[in-house]
Amino acid sequence: MYLKVRYKKIEVKECKSFIDRFKSFKFYLEKIDYGLKIPKKKLANTNFFCQRVDICFTDENDKILYLYENVKSEKRILKLKANNIYYLPLNTCKHLKVGDKLNIINR
Repeated sequence: MYLKVRYKKIEVKECKSFIDRFKSFKFYLEKIDYGLKIPKKKLANTNFFCQRVDICFTDENDKILYLYENVKSEKRILKLKANNIYYLPLNTCKHLKVGDKLNIINR
């Protein structure tokens, strides 16, 4: 699946298994150029992330509830109303606003 933000398409990988969720971007040293979707989760945890990321909390219809830009490592963010968490490359959330619906393209 892809997320379309302005004129850019960002690949988004869905983490369904425990191993994928646990691994996410931990100890990832190369520049992040894709995003991760973690469904059915309310706590964003950036322990052992080696880079800063943007975090987007959405409901079940991918409507944006909360946006966090430039989140550094060793942070925990809990939002009880959220249903999905998107970890996105840095500076992606500049063009998104709370209340918008994410433009997801399935291919």
